[in-house]
Amino acid sequence: MLFYVLQSMNKKQWFDFINSLITDNIIENKKKAKELLEKELINSIKKRIPDKKFGILFSGGVDSSTIALIAKNFSKNFICYTVGFKNSEDVKYAKLVAKKLKIKLKIKILELEDIEKIIKKLVKILSNVDVVSIGVGLVTYSASELAKKDKINVIFTGLGSEEIFAGYQRHKEAEDINEECWNGLKQMFERDLMRDIPIGEYLKVKFETPFLDENVIKTAMQIPAKYKIDKENKLILREISYDLGLKEFAFRKKKAAQYGSNFIKALDKIAKKNGFKYKKEYLQSL
Repeated sequence: MLFYVLQSMNKKQWFDFINSLITDNIIENKKKAKELLEKELINSIKKRIPDKKFGILFSGGVDSSTIALIAKNFSKNFICYTVGFKNSEDVKYAKLVAKKLKIKLKIKILELEDIEKIIKKLVKILSNVDVVSIGVGLVTYSASELAKKDKINVIFTGLGSEEIFAGYQRHKEAEDINEECWNGLKQMFERDLMRDIPIGEYLKVKFETPFLDENVIKTAMQIPAKYKIDKENKLILREISYDLGLKEFAFRKKKAAQYGSNFIKALDKIAKKNGFKYKKEYLQSL
């Protein structure tokens, strides 16, 4: 599913799209499930690679690393972008994974002043100014802005992976894990798309979301929950990434973007600097 289609969708159309993919079919054979999913992931990434230079929002986690790992088999004309506040765990791992995969990486460590300026922009760009939206938006905006300086306007993201492969704590706690995945996919419109679409439009970049490809979603959602969550979350994706060559990094326990980048800590410091005890109060004041 190409992002320009997402950009033209409203909430009802998104719900209708997700509902159209729901199936009772289950792929019980794990080997077959992995083969089918790997094939669809590769196809989804391959068909989205443009004829020009492109970017990948890169955290060193399994989602972005898998995209980079597959993409480099079809093109060398891309740059990975990583951003963070000081002592960012994502920056640390992005360097390690990029070195292993032998891919080009650009990193920017933002200062508090830089982050505060972007927060004020995001409050104007987004209709939702809750802490999570701003925290994740900081990563997307600042990394995309970095790519724009390289005249890149097509950027791959790992959006959707957490939902189709059961990456959240709520999936572990759910009675029906795949049902929770479907619910999460529907909620993505307000939680994720209404954040990323305005950022993309503002910066004039197109986000490619290979994990939200129709065939990837269909295949992933036919895979039994037991192959998605065991001791690890997103288990089947991690196993595929391991087999493709990501090895030890495939099982990295990654924090959410706002934590891995350390931007949430920066947001806390900025709120206190401006006389607010809570981040939410500071954002609501802008």
